[in-house]
Amino acid sequence: MAFTFFIFVILLKLSNVDSTHNLTNLFKAVLVFGDSTADSGNNNYISTTFKADHRPYGLDFPGGIPTGRFSNGKLVPDFWVSLLGIKQTIPPYLKPNLSNYQIRTGVNFASAGSGYDGVTARVSGVIPMTKQLNYFKEYIKRLKKVVGLKEAKSIVKGALVSISAGTNDFTISYYDLRTRRDDFAIGGYQDFVLKKLQNFTRELYRLGCRTMVVSGLPPMGCLPIQMASRFTRTCLKEQNFDARIYNQKLKKMLPRIQSSLAGSRIMYADIYTPLMEMIHNPQNYGFTQTKIGCCGLGFLEAGPICTPFTPLCTNPSNHLFFDSIHPSEAAYRHVTKTLLKQIIRYMNNSGHSF
Repeated sequence: MAFTFFIFVILLKLSNVDSTHNLTNLFKAVLVFGDSTADSGNNNYISTTFKADHRPYGLDFPGGIPTGRFSNGKLVPDFWVSLLGIKQTIPPYLKPNLSNYQIRTGVNFASAGSGYDGVTARVSGVIPMTKQLNYFKEYIKRLKKVVGLKEAKSIVKGALVSISAGTNDFTISYYDLRTRRDDFAIGGYQDFVLKKLQNFTRELYRLGCRTMVVSGLPPMGCLPIQMASRFTRTCLKEQNFDARIYNQKLKKMLPRIQSSLAGSRIMYADIYTPLMEMIHNPQNYGFTQTKIGCCGLGFLEAGPICTPFTPLCTNPSNHLFFDSIHPSEAAYRHVTKTLLKQIIRYMNNSGHSF
């Protein structure tokens, strides 16, 4: 089945049009790496204060339970596995007693607060990207025990791999704590982070992955926490400019990586544009608030500071952000639709098919 036809079917699903097509053979599994925009609960099982294992997180998740996702509901990787017909949500790798089915169909290695720069993860005591790779190696060993060597290689090769990180490297290590300011000018730090990302994708390829979707940076200067820390409700132009330059570099780098890795498909996911579109035209997406998170009063409320005792908005779907950092489920749903359209263009322009 051609990939473009697959996307067409998915878009029909997004439009609530019934489809009888079986999508489960297009990707054998989904594997996720990254930060809090992707973490489905790994931080619940490590010693860190940066957790979302408490209300109001998860209030719109099935069952209304906090799972460790930094939102009121599902994240983009959850929408991926659901739209692909694999399962409804993607579990964290560190969750005890994962079933053989969960192992076969993919897990999530992301950790809230992480980044490509190892310094970033050490600040909050979370799982660095290098350790996420180590967990992936453990996963492959377990997968081999479940399905055998040949099928395990086939599953990894046929998986859709999502990589979403980098924001914390800049917001935490460069702008806020300024840990890396003495080591790099902004351009040099961008190149440093991109080199780490390049090494990460190459290691995934060496371990058998072939199809990867790599997210760029969001408009970091429009995150409520970044604006509030500068005592403003206006997007920080310098940080957004830095994000755009980084994204341009990433977009140019990925085709070079792909051309050097035979049989790979490495796609750039533009997160910046859809989020800015929602910020500039919120009424088109049902949002009435784009500068303040639903949880709190619009200052630093996130993770351990977003609690059951924190003031909460009446309708999270009206808010672009759920807390001071992370989008609401409604925003993630819109981002997922945009990413699907981006992948259509990528596949049409590159001539790839599945």
